[in-house]
Amino acid sequence: MLAVFASSISRDDPLSGLEIGERPEPEPPSGWTTVSVKAASLNHHDLWSLRGVGLPEDRLPMILGCDAAGLDEDGNEVVVHSVISDPDWRGDETMDPKRSLLSERTPGTFAERVAVPRRNLLPKPPELSFEQAACLPTAWLTAYRMLFTRGGARPGMTVLVQGAGGGVATAAIVLAGAAGIRVWVTARAEDKRAQALELGADQAFEAGARLPERVDLVMETVGEATWAHSIRSLKPGGTLVVSGATTGQAPPAELGRVFFLQLSVVGSTMGTRQELERLMRLCVEKQIRPVIDRTLPLADARGGFEAMLDGSFVGKLVFTL
Repeated sequence: MLAVFASSISRDDPLSGLEIGERPEPEPPSGWTTVSVKAASLNHHDLWSLRGVGLPEDRLPMILGCDAAGLDEDGNEVVVHSVISDPDWRGDETMDPKRSLLSERTPGTFAERVAVPRRNLLPKPPELSFEQAACLPTAWLTAYRMLFTRGGARPGMTVLVQGAGGGVATAAIVLAGAAGIRVWVTARAEDKRAQALELGADQAFEAGARLPERVDLVMETVGEATWAHSIRSLKPGGTLVVSGATTGQAPPAELGRVFFLQLSVVGSTMGTRQELERLMRLCVEKQIRPVIDRTLPLADARGGFEAMLDGSFVGKLVFTL
């Protein structure tokens, strides 16, 4: 079957290990099933995999991809929840110390078919296309958990979204706006600031700019480049929710400001199956749709990876079959 996979690892030239070609059909173990993929979306996780983060060389070749929507073995339209927890784990899947994502230990979704645990399949709402549904399980679910579960966002609050343009950031803008939250964003590029305003952000600022006032909540996925600005943008008692560090993991801690202003720094990773169900319901009831920059046939996936690597996109990059 046709698949997009990592054949080698390179921290400096991640796309050198990206290959598109034939891979063996999935062989689902007991309790698993096979999904015929109709659409799959690209995430930064896939680039990190090509750099060897969470994917050691002894697991290569590995089919990439976390997110997918498609048809189960009975022809039902489904969405794949990509957090793979231990079969004996109960409760929040993201808290399972043995958890993994598709494409870390088992082949991922950038293929004609993928094997997943049966419990990881959710019915796809008919109101969402396969392309839209495929955007939800990683980036949009991450934003949902950051905002509402870990960040405790409520109507009337002000949230700052750092690095507007990426999948998580655009999801946070749309979801927060739908919930009655004032949304401010930062971005280095003028066109991305303009696009964030079109998505519903109330104000857009240059990266590192002084804000008109401090905010209740900061959504942080950038890491080292924006960390100091995030901490200094919070009002006393405010919360910074971090789910990524694409520019580095060693920023100044700003401990004095953290304890003196009684700030909360909260980690957030992916989301649960129940949160994904709620996210899909919210998208349907509020008529929210994921922001898709472009769709590409799976055979042309390299173009999507190149766009993610150089940042020339807004929203999600989707591969179709």
